[in-house]
Amino acid sequence: MVVATCPIFCAGCHNHGKGIVGLGIVEILVCVKRVPTVGGKIAVTPDGQEVDTRMSGFSISPHEECAVEEAVQIAEREGGTVSVLTLGPEVAVEQLRDALALGAGRAVLLETDGREFGPIATATAIAEEVRAHGYDLVLLGNEAADTGDYQVGIRLAHELGWPVATGINNLSVSPDGVLARREYRGVAEEYQLPLPAVITVKEGINLPRYPSLPGRLRAKRAAVERSSPAPTQLAAEGLRKEALRVPASSKHQVTVLGNGAEAVPDLVRVLDELGLLA
Repeated sequence: MVVATCPIFCAGCHNHGKGIVGLGIVEILVCVKRVPTVGGKIAVTPDGQEVDTRMSGFSISPHEECAVEEAVQIAEREGGTVSVLTLGPEVAVEQLRDALALGAGRAVLLETDGREFGPIATATAIAEEVRAHGYDLVLLGNEAADTGDYQVGIRLAHELGWPVATGINNLSVSPDGVLARREYRGVAEEYQLPLPAVITVKEGINLPRYPSLPGRLRAKRAAVERSSPAPTQLAAEGLRKEALRVPASSKHQVTVLGNGAEAVPDLVRVLDELGLLA
């Protein structure tokens, strides 16, 4: 096991050694993203510029759902508050209410016109909310389910000057800060970070609870705070989209070897061809 007091992926932190004397109430922010429900068939619009979501449902990325659950568990154990935030269009309020139903107490929508913004612009907009509210801990999913983007957590920490740990599958908070554990290429790693800090968690760090009926009713009535990021925060990031395409799916072929005992010789032959017989 590797043990360190400062992770190698620290983002220029100026808070090392600061810690928090006595946790009291820990203010946690969880950042989530509205993504098409996984498992469905992906299609693109005729102009090749967007994913066609007209027939898709939407949800929170699985990693981020675990981040919400982890924040709620920390608040239940240590005492604290959990806020959830998303950058997206008005319809993303639906995903914020899903997080409220899981136990978050406050929701913030950084409202946009629905365009997809890159990790730099997203991190910049989130950083403004973090600075304005004074959170102790920011949790994100390790990656987005739609784009596979790993960058926002690290870029957010860099923007804030906070320490960051990524790919975490075990997390605890104490007056000394955050103890974060992960596995990397078969090696168990353990990092101690002072608060405030940014952590990205992996799916499987916990088993998210199923929202209760009272939780859903409370989430439906809850107010959602709204603000609009400054246009300069959402500036172009030097990339230009040419077109999207759906990769060709591999074709699968099924061969029926026979019925009952008559199929045994052919089955043995196939297993031998696959190298499964000694």
